[in-house]
Amino acid sequence: MWLVPEGGTLDAWLLEDVESLGRQAGTGNLVLTGLDEYLGPPEGHRGPVTLHNEYRRLGTCGEFTRILPPERATPRLVLRGLTPSDRLIEALAVGTRRSLDLGEAELEIRDDRGGPLTERPLCPEVRAWSPSPYGTDLIDLELRGEVGPVPGYARPVWEQWLAGPPDVAGAWTGLGTRQRGAWLDLVRERGCRLKPQDRAAGHAYELDGRHITDQAGLYLALGEAVNGPGGYFGGNLDALHDCLGGTFGYTAPASLLWRGPDVAREHLSRVLTSEGETYDLVETVVEVLAERGMRVIL
Repeated sequence: MWLVPEGGTLDAWLLEDVESLGRQAGTGNLVLTGLDEYLGPPEGHRGPVTLHNEYRRLGTCGEFTRILPPERATPRLVLRGLTPSDRLIEALAVGTRRSLDLGEAELEIRDDRGGPLTERPLCPEVRAWSPSPYGTDLIDLELRGEVGPVPGYARPVWEQWLAGPPDVAGAWTGLGTRQRGAWLDLVRERGCRLKPQDRAAGHAYELDGRHITDQAGLYLALGEAVNGPGGYFGGNLDALHDCLGGTFGYTAPASLLWRGPDVAREHLSRVLTSEGETYDLVETVVEVLAERGMRVIL
């Protein structure tokens, strides 16, 4: 959900996983819970705000304020069956607080087939370690450092992808908008690491538009049209523009046969920008494709 402050002097803010707790007893206040994205409201902001979810306006409020929850203790992260590097073995042998502060690190997550899926940043400190029952020369390493948990609604999507990428196109079509967004996140993170080989110029692509009922569905269908099942070709307009520049499976000029465009037109011809302005996403995507040499046939 986007919160757009009145006056035009501040940018809109995004809240994820928003739920309504209802009206506060005895007041006119509506209490919502949600997670701030990297852009959040200024500290102490209490001005009027308009709310929307990119598809429709949800209302306005005369005053907005944040109520922050108490800080939680940093949970532990345990890596079991870890093959330690020489650097880590040396740090464990020294055992000082400084040596056990590992600085910036990346937790690389792979699927069951060994393919790259996603990464999560860490700033870990070693809390404890012990020989691992998983094998000789392996250790179980306990770290102080948080990895954001996978939300409950996204876990079925993660389970599918951890088993390996989809073998057939359209595995996402039965999902709701929220889960499609989680699917698109994994498609994007995996796709930006794979860098598929560009097809030769003049290729004719075909897009199945029967299930494009939301923005995530549009980019998932377009990604599979260009790069096959589970393929990536942009997750927003800026990313689409970048993909059309090369190294993401496409070489200009080419053509795209968009089957069933009326479904997308029905759902995406009047969507909202973060600032609440109405625009036609289908027409905009067609224009971006055409500008970069992809002739679209509806």
